[in-house]
Amino acid sequence: MAKQKKKEKSKKLSSEELNEGLEAEIAEKTPISKIEQPEDSSEDGEISAEELSDQEAQLEGERIGLQEELDAALAKAEENLDGWQRAQAEFANYKKRNERARIQLHKELTANIVKRYLEVADDLDLALENSPNEEDGAEWAAGIKLIQRKLKTILENEGITPMQALGKTFDPNLHEAISQEENPDYESGQIIEIIQNGYLMGDRVLRPARVRIAS
Repeated sequence: MAKQKKKEKSKKLSSEELNEGLEAEIAEKTPISKIEQPEDSSEDGEISAEELSDQEAQLEGERIGLQEELDAALAKAEENLDGWQRAQAEFANYKKRNERARIQLHKELTANIVKRYLEVADDLDLALENSPNEEDGAEWAAGIKLIQRKLKTILENEGITPMQALGKTFDPNLHEAISQEENPDYESGQIIEIIQNGYLMGDRVLRPARVRIAS
């Protein structure tokens, strides 16, 4: 009877040892990652909420940095555009000033040269007023008229025209009064006779007309 109990106890111990051996073998074959999992980690290698928040913060910082660089580049481009536009406007004004100065210089030079020939025009006018009526004299007068027309054409091409002062009201800006005379055919202040023709260069008085006016 004692031998039988001893034998059953031996069998029972062998079964327990067998179970312990199996558990040890299973533990060796089971990966540690399946036994212990961190509380903040997820399965299949997914990123934790804390790591995701860090990445979003990093991306936001990079976005802000890029936006600041873009804003700075746009501001610089606007500044350069404004400077370029100002330079263009200044250059356009410079060209206009030069053109006005060139035109004014041309007018001054032309006026100075033409004034020397106005007396010649006066002499031609006077000569034609006293031209002879005889046949030989008529040919001479025709030649003088031709010269006069050529001179007038040259003057007109330069924008120089004679004043039409006869019968006009005296204007001290345009006329130079030599004398005043009573004349029933004219009102007081009207020009009754031209002693010397006046000339205009555009709106500018090149030479005032010397006149007699009605008193």
